[in-house]
Amino acid sequence: MNILVCIKRVPDIGAKVELTEDRRAIVTRNLGFTISPHEECAVEEGIQRIEKDGGDTTVLTLGPDGAEEQIRDSLARGVERGILLETGGNEWDAMETAQAIVEAIRARQEAAGDYDLFLFGNEAADTGDFQVAVRVAHALGLPCVTGVKALEIEGGKAVARREIESGWEIYEAPLPAVIAVKEGINLPRYPSLRGTMKAKKKPVDRLHPSATGATLEMQRLRHPPEQGKQVEMLGKGAGAAPRVVELLKSLEVMPS
Repeated sequence: MNILVCIKRVPDIGAKVELTEDRRAIVTRNLGFTISPHEECAVEEGIQRIEKDGGDTTVLTLGPDGAEEQIRDSLARGVERGILLETGGNEWDAMETAQAIVEAIRARQEAAGDYDLFLFGNEAADTGDFQVAVRVAHALGLPCVTGVKALEIEGGKAVARREIESGWEIYEAPLPAVIAVKEGINLPRYPSLRGTMKAKKKPVDRLHPSATGATLEMQRLRHPPEQGKQVEMLGKGAGAAPRVVELLKSLEVMPS
């Protein structure tokens, strides 16, 4: 089985985000970068599938030269090869991104054969577009299931489960198929020291996609309003117990 996992380089949400003066970009000098949590799970799902059924896994991302770091991180976890669709660092919208991915897939298929499974994160942590996986599937004429929290491959088809309030929705799709997974489908592994050393020698192909022109135009970014914080002293020692019980009841943590 050949699997392609698509990821995106995003700012580390643990860092403070600063905006440029024109409020149209993020100041990156003090930021670390990572991949979205959903996409971490997509990488892990691809690795687990290959460990179980055999085959080959490739990770692909579109971004600047620095995005190779996120590819190498995935290689250290167990992915075999990487593809960097290198851009100048400007933001590409969902349509442009999907088109570049589709072009890379078609070029690879002509050179080395077809993929059996395409894994995406359900949405990127920074933009939350929910579009790229669907657009790629539509362009390739493939079935697509999003919001997946459990996945099995059996008899040449993908059995994908999506969690809803009343239980599970279950979808069956013939391979090849596009699956967008959500955080929680698995527990991603950390790169080991040995894996990190091996990742330095694994191949990363660099392609340079042509920008077609974004259909969405950036106007400005803004920080969400800060959430206020409140501290309330409930008392001291055993004398605070009645107030603690009263508070727990108001929060419905314990029965009233």
